[in-house]
Amino acid sequence: MMTFPQIKSVLRAFGKRLLDRTLAVMVKLLIRLARLFDPDRLADFAGWFMRTLGPRLREHRIARDNLVAAFPDKSAAEIDAILMESWDNLGRVGAEFAHLDRLWQFDPDHPERGRVEVSPESDRRFVSMRDDGKPALIFAAHIGNWELPALAAPLYDFESTVLFRPPNIASFDRIVQDIRGTNMGEMVATSPSAPLRLIAALKRGSHVAMLVDQHFGRGVEVTFLGRRTRANPLLARLAQHVDCPIYGVRIIRLPNHCFRAELTEEIQPVRDASGAIDVVATTQVINDVVEGWIREYPGQWLWQHRRWK
Repeated sequence: MMTFPQIKSVLRAFGKRLLDRTLAVMVKLLIRLARLFDPDRLADFAGWFMRTLGPRLREHRIARDNLVAAFPDKSAAEIDAILMESWDNLGRVGAEFAHLDRLWQFDPDHPERGRVEVSPESDRRFVSMRDDGKPALIFAAHIGNWELPALAAPLYDFESTVLFRPPNIASFDRIVQDIRGTNMGEMVATSPSAPLRLIAALKRGSHVAMLVDQHFGRGVEVTFLGRRTRANPLLARLAQHVDCPIYGVRIIRLPNHCFRAELTEEIQPVRDASGAIDVVATTQVINDVVEGWIREYPGQWLWQHRRWK
C-alpha cells in the first residue's frame, strides 16, 4: 500500500505531465493560429504588446540596471528609448518564430525584392566559407532576430550543425525542434555529450553555430560591456580540437520588416607561444565582437536576462 508522501509524489508528477501537455497543445494551437495572420502585422502587434507589457515585468528592472551599467553616459530618456526598442524587438522575434520558413527572402540576383539584404562583402564571405572545403565555427548573439542566422546555411547550400538550449518543458521542446529542424540543418541540444557531437560534426566538414552571449556560471571570466562576467568557452575549446576558421554572424532588424545579414571576416584566435589556442583570450575576443554589435545596435539586444551575476 502506498504511503501518503508517495501518493503526493505520484499526483505531483501526474499534474506536471498534464500541465506540460496542456501547455504544448496551447503553444501548438497558437503557432498554427499565428501562421494564419500576415507576419508583418503580427510582428507589429507583438512589438506593441511587449512595449506595453514589458515595463510592468520585473525583467524591466533587470534590463534597466544592465543598460545603466553598460552606458553610464546615457541619459534616462536615452535608456528608456533603448528599453522600449528592446521590448519591441523581443515581441517581434516571438511573433516571427511562427513564420521562420517565410522570413528569409533573399535573391542574390534581385536583392531589392527580398526581405533580407546581404552586403556584397558578406555574400562573398558566405560563398567563400561554403567553397573553402573547411569546417567552421560560427557564433551569434541575441541581437536582431537571432533565430534567422541559421537559415543562411541551407540557402547557401552548406552543411550546418546548430547548438541550442532546449526549453524546460519536454513537449514544448519537440514543437520548437520541429519548427527549427525543417530550416536549420542538424540541431544539437546542450548536454554533456554535445561537445563530442560538435567535434564529430566539425571533423566531417560541417559548420557549427551557437549563441555565445549568455551567462555561463562554469565558464571563463571575461570583460563584457565594461563588467566582469563569465562566458561559455565552448567555441574556443572546439577550435582547440579542430583548428578551423571562426566567424561571427548577426541579423540586424531594418525598417519595413526587413533584415540585414552580416558575416564577419575570419576571427583570428589568440595563440600561446607554442601556437596552441588560448581558450580564455579567444573567448574574450569573441565577446569583444559581440560587444561591438551591441554598442552599434543597443536596442536590438536582449537586455532582459541576467548576463552579469
